Amino acid sequence: MAGIPYITPYPMPDVGELPENTAQWSIDPDRAVLLLHDMQHFFLRAFPRGEAPVTDLLRNARALRERCAALGVPVAYTAQPGGMTEEQRGLLKDFWGPGMTTDEDQRRVVDEVAPGPGDLVLTKWRYSAFHRSPLLRWLRDRGRDQLIIAGVYAHVGILMTANDAFTQDVQPFLVADAIADFTAEEHHLALRYVARRCGVVTTAKQLLADLPQEART
Repeated sequence: MAGIPYITPYPMPDVGELPENTAQWSIDPDRAVLLLHDMQHFFLRAFPRGEAPVTDLLRNARALRERCAALGVPVAYTAQPGGMTEEQRGLLKDFWGPGMTTDEDQRRVVDEVAPGPGDLVLTKWRYSAFHRSPLLRWLRDRGRDQLIIAGVYAHVGILMTANDAFTQDVQPFLVADAIADFTAEEHHLALRYVARRCGVVTTAKQLLADLPQEART
């Protein structure tokens, strides 16, 4: 049966390994939204606990969420509903099997980056966060056209979400050390594609340096 593979630990990319960006966009807290992609227990349990890349993923994603929340930058999440019917699951089942159940231990977003009261949680049906969701309208209604993306898995839903953002004239910023994947090779594949074709690749450290330390008064 198809499904999520066991993930062997691998080191997060460091700044010297990042691809050169084609676009030269700069993050603007008045234009940006942070998207925490598929940070549910079901997806993160494939990573060995206490080892890279999941340790770096959780630390950096949490730092980004805390800074964005403090600055008033909107925060959104994707979360699969679990217990999909055959019709709802569609072709996903041919690649990933039946998927998660409705058990809260699988569906819940991990505590390190748990949603706050004002955050948006989007039901996730396919790879892209934009598919059958109100994400684009939510961005437009708030005058936001930049999307900071962190979470899993880099070459699957994150890559598709970044490309869909680009097609809607929303600038994706992919945080290289706040995402993770099945392998280092697939992680780097996503970074190369985004940097060359549809977005900007950055690091959590750089993004936090580019964002204000405190909200404007």
